[in-house]
Amino acid sequence: METSQRIMPNILVTGTPGVGKSTVCEQLAERTGLEWLEVGKIAKDCECFEEFDEVYQCPVLDEDKLIDELEDKMAQGGNIVDYHGCDFFPERWFDIVFVLRTNNTVLYDRLTHRGYTGKKLEDNVQCEIFQTILEEAQAAYKPDIVHQLPSNTADDMEENLDKITAWVEQWKMRASS
Repeated sequence: METSQRIMPNILVTGTPGVGKSTVCEQLAERTGLEWLEVGKIAKDCECFEEFDEVYQCPVLDEDKLIDELEDKMAQGGNIVDYHGCDFFPERWFDIVFVLRTNNTVLYDRLTHRGYTGKKLEDNVQCEIFQTILEEAQAAYKPDIVHQLPSNTADDMEENLDKITAWVEQWKMRASS
């Protein structure tokens, strides 16, 4: 289903692990009535994994199986997709993409608090330093729908929630006219 046929938008919130995606998505769903789709949880529930990565101590996502699992729901609209990767999702799914960005020191502290160590910690901090997720989003989606937002403080989060909620309200008004 094309964007213009949906009555509610689809939003992608992405970024390096630890930037605050889930916190933003949960509160955004409460504010907007859109459904929060936690990709990691959906993948677990639907067994969308290929193997287990011993280095990173996490399962490897079967992207094709996940896409098949979400296709109908995404066609309906009204979703907030929360995931640390983005370039494998079909471009047609999203009306807007928000990449949360965090200061490296803040991110390091958040990830160590989560128990990240060694290569997993180092690679995730480097991912943020080198803007890997932002560049993936910019390459995968139309430039005018990709927006980066700072996510260092509670004030940043509140401002981001206000901006995204305002965008949703504008989208709804345009869709209904």
